[in-house]
Amino acid sequence: MFIESITKEELADLPLHAFDGEIVLVENEEQLQWAVNYLKKQDVLGFDTETKPAFKRGQVHQVALLQLSTCDKAFIIRISKIGLPEILKDILADENITKVGVAIRDDIKALQKINRFTPGGFIELQDEVKEYGIQDFSLKKITGIVLGFRISKSQRLSNWEADQLTDAQLSYAATDAWVSCEIFNSLIAAQS
Repeated sequence: MFIESITKEELADLPLHAFDGEIVLVENEEQLQWAVNYLKKQDVLGFDTETKPAFKRGQVHQVALLQLSTCDKAFIIRISKIGLPEILKDILADENITKVGVAIRDDIKALQKINRFTPGGFIELQDEVKEYGIQDFSLKKITGIVLGFRISKSQRLSNWEADQLTDAQLSYAATDAWVSCEIFNSLIAAQS
């Protein structure tokens, strides 16, 4: 059904895709309320975070962005500007909303440093793909194996705390969350 692993060369031959739905930037309480009202109605959300990279030894930054995405709408929530309010924690704790991502344990821990919550409804894609015999566990490689395309990682080390995020940053952040949602849906479809 799915190949076990994919080489860098095979990955490079795949077409490049990015999220092309609606990107909603959330930077204040009003935008957050609207976003939460929408997100609460979803069954499955792709999940990811971005943190400003640290280039000096001992330097650590807090999570700057939380990305939650459906198949057609991605919410880029600027945690560095609005924190992690209760209404957002409620979504992260909700067992009825499935939140899927790759290497999510560290993301959850980092968010809990900002404001404690009990995570609920999270699914680690690295565990899920093992059930399908997949042996590659990076988001990039899982995407190639399950979805048949590649995603760009060129913005990974950019400044996620910048006053203004660039279109490239927004696209990258949205793509990372969206692709997790797409992978999960493809795995579910492969079961039937």
